[in-house]
Amino acid sequence: MGFSGVLPVTISEHRRALLATIAGNAIPLIGVGVLGWNLSALVVLYWLELALIFFFAVIRGLFAGRRSELDAAGLIVGALSDRRASLSVPRTHIAIHLSSMPVVLIAIPLLTALWLVVGAVTVGVVGADRLGDATYEMIALAFLAMLFKEAGQTAVKYLHRGGYKHHSAQTAIRGPFIRGGLLFVGGLFTVTAAAAGSDTVASDVPISELDPTLIGTPVLIGIVLVKFGFDLAGVFRDQLTAFDESTTISFGWAYEPPTVEPVDAALTEPTRSIRPDWRGRLLGGVTNIGRHSGVLKLGGSIWLVAALFATGQVWHIVALLAVAGIVVPLLLVSVDYWLRFGAVEYRTDGDAIVAYDRLFGHALWRIEPWDEIDLRVERDRLDTFLNTDSILVTLRDNSTIQIPCVPDPEPLLDVFDRQPDGVSPAGEEL
Repeated sequence: MGFSGVLPVTISEHRRALLATIAGNAIPLIGVGVLGWNLSALVVLYWLELALIFFFAVIRGLFAGRRSELDAAGLIVGALSDRRASLSVPRTHIAIHLSSMPVVLIAIPLLTALWLVVGAVTVGVVGADRLGDATYEMIALAFLAMLFKEAGQTAVKYLHRGGYKHHSAQTAIRGPFIRGGLLFVGGLFTVTAAAAGSDTVASDVPISELDPTLIGTPVLIGIVLVKFGFDLAGVFRDQLTAFDESTTISFGWAYEPPTVEPVDAALTEPTRSIRPDWRGRLLGGVTNIGRHSGVLKLGGSIWLVAALFATGQVWHIVALLAVAGIVVPLLLVSVDYWLRFGAVEYRTDGDAIVAYDRLFGHALWRIEPWDEIDLRVERDRLDTFLNTDSILVTLRDNSTIQIPCVPDPEPLLDVFDRQPDGVSPAGEEL
């Protein structure tokens, strides 16, 4: 699940890591119960620590060395799922992979919202607004110490020592996200249970007005228990991985992100390069809009909002939304289609086909005759209008590769030692 922690090498290191975890999580509880530490300050500090964990999780996700698993059929996101392009950091082996970008962009607002709601059920109920200046100074110093610790772990263990090579953006962010979710659910349950179990709290009292002396201790205990659980998962990571591998139900501890396998782009000279008709690249997204039900729902939602403004006779907004209800879906499907096929050319030497992305400068896939289990030539309305053909190749893993709007499909079909199903390039049934 992407839990953080030092992977112990020997039994003694394992034991020291376990003792350090127990002691580190017990100290705050002992400090509050025995030494009279400020409970509210500790809760605020844990909340700020969560912000650092989220921030550096995004950094780790951005520089993750493995490809993220995205829905290949997803709009725009799916078009980026098989792209191996990356932006390298000069003089290092670190790079920002294209498939990591959608994950990071989605994670930033989600983690921000999660951090705020966690604060509402933790910091918001422990009286943090009553902290004095001296306490704020202590929190600031402790925050700086945690900042240097998290930054050091990310720079040294993750980037310098190659920890990023074993992570995708999804695995780098998933653990902190689960941690935040548990803190929110646990905090909400703790506050609700403590308030319901007290005779002094009315049922209609807002969370922000609950007595901190009643709620504070259970909230702190809950936070410490969640942190302790994640720290233990880091200590026993090897055992959890082995357990996950031995069961039929996957818990995520043994999950390995897919590696980026290079595509053999070598072909024997002479080769031919075939590109889809430029008109097909321009109009293909529009004619395939029916395959993206989510886009149609988006357009319908925009029109529904326009109808609401129409009841108030705000016609300039109605006109704007009516146009947006058409333009936005068409723009999205066009961008998706262009990313998938717009800059792709198909190279063949008669023995294999290599799809090469001219935009990002790398090969996408390679097909040889024995790779396919089904070969079809189809003509939709756009192909009929443009006098082109679309080739569909089903591979042995049951995935389907589409080569759309090809003006001359024969060089590509000649790679396969059989007649395709569907229609002939002349438009006749085969």
